[in-house]
Amino acid sequence: MGRNDLVNVEGVELDGFTLNRNDVQRIANGNAAVSVSKESLFRVRASRNRIEKQLQDGKILYGVNTGFGKLSDIEIEKEDIAKLQLNLLRADAVGVGDPLPIPVVRAMMTLRANALAKGFSGIREETLQLLVDMINKGVHPVVPCKGSVGASGDLAPLAHVAIVLVGEGKAEYKGEVLSGEEALKKAGLKPVSLEAKEGLALINGTQAMTGIGVIALNEAERVGLAADMAACLTMEALNGIISAFDSDLLAVRPHPEFEFVASRMRKWLEGSQRITRQGEIRIQDAYSIRCIPQVHGASWQALDYVDQKVKIEMNSATDNPIVLENGEIVSGGHFHGQPIALSMDFLKVAAAEWANISERRTERLVNPQLSGLSPFLASDPGLECGLMVPQYAAAALVSENKVLAHPASVDSIPTSANQEDHVSMGTIAARQAREIIHNSARVIAIEMICASQAIYLEQAENQLAPATKAFLEKVRKICPPLESDRAIADQMEELAQYILKEDMLKDL
Repeated sequence: MGRNDLVNVEGVELDGFTLNRNDVQRIANGNAAVSVSKESLFRVRASRNRIEKQLQDGKILYGVNTGFGKLSDIEIEKEDIAKLQLNLLRADAVGVGDPLPIPVVRAMMTLRANALAKGFSGIREETLQLLVDMINKGVHPVVPCKGSVGASGDLAPLAHVAIVLVGEGKAEYKGEVLSGEEALKKAGLKPVSLEAKEGLALINGTQAMTGIGVIALNEAERVGLAADMAACLTMEALNGIISAFDSDLLAVRPHPEFEFVASRMRKWLEGSQRITRQGEIRIQDAYSIRCIPQVHGASWQALDYVDQKVKIEMNSATDNPIVLENGEIVSGGHFHGQPIALSMDFLKVAAAEWANISERRTERLVNPQLSGLSPFLASDPGLECGLMVPQYAAAALVSENKVLAHPASVDSIPTSANQEDHVSMGTIAARQAREIIHNSARVIAIEMICASQAIYLEQAENQLAPATKAFLEKVRKICPPLESDRAIADQMEELAQYILKEDMLKDL
């Protein structure tokens, strides 16, 4: 079923409080429709009424009847209030770079609709409904990936979403990029004319960085599981020592994630004839094997932290000003992306470490001085290079990750004539996190291919644990063992994409 049929699909009800990552992913993938709860619509209407009452009472409200940012001291005439909102979208839709992928755009739209559904933004029900209808009917704004500094909200990316609601900008519909007006028309939708505060309500938030972050976090979980499985295959290829994964040993340093990793790997390695115990072949393994629970476990700790912050952010009102239930309309700083910026920077480091230690295990597999196996796992070393250069690729990716892992959140450049004098760069952090996660998937895919080749050369398939043997078959469907040198770049990438997809979870 395609995205354009979602109006007939049972889906996700937005209420501003209970949205979760799995639901966002389903919507992003085009596998769930969106609606807004009745209770939320009641709050939305009440919030809108508060805006209109304050205007009728002659109150001065930031972004409603004033300019924006440094221009907030300029009062706007009543007859120009609607034009102010349209001007805002036009002025802010200045993103640059390649378009964000459609799943990311759908996640952004979903998160923005959920934030508006909380009832603190003063938007009209019909404007919110058009945003929901665009999700369900597959009208996807074209959103350049760069141009947000991550405070005052993700202004540029969200403006590229919002401007389609008024029939401007560009949108993808059924595989074709059209003007916003044409895309809405083909989907059977009509643009809205914005009223007081609505433009600001649509673009003042953290939904670009959080949308990218949600999808990146979901992918990171799969990469983490793949890292654990790759480590199991390497242990079997190299007769790794399972004693370091003992639950009583790990209990004396009781970080729960250490045991989560170790217990998962013990389960996957159950029944293996390839793993050893302390003293059977050697006393200790190198750190890249012996310290897997500690290193992988620490990355899982980071993911748990990021998950907590993303869960809060998905269900937060992040615009400005906020329309409180007591009738007050208060300017604050909820648009500032610092919580997500720091979380994404943490996610970057966590994912990069899975790749760092994976590349070291790959080196142990291909280096004959460390493995005792054929040099570079070649069938005819010298005439053949075997898997010498895939390790180069892994090393290059790991080095690139180290550059990308530099925290984006430690930088800030003032904007709006120094009114906005500290910004988060959270959207940059989120984009970098996803790039690191994709690089890490490629590094882990290389480790899996090298472990598969080592097991092939050792003719050890029948000595593997049932769980690892079953997964190895999946790996080999994508990249069979090398009987002689051949180009495997496409197979490396295919295996990395398999790791990033939800389908991999069924095979673990």
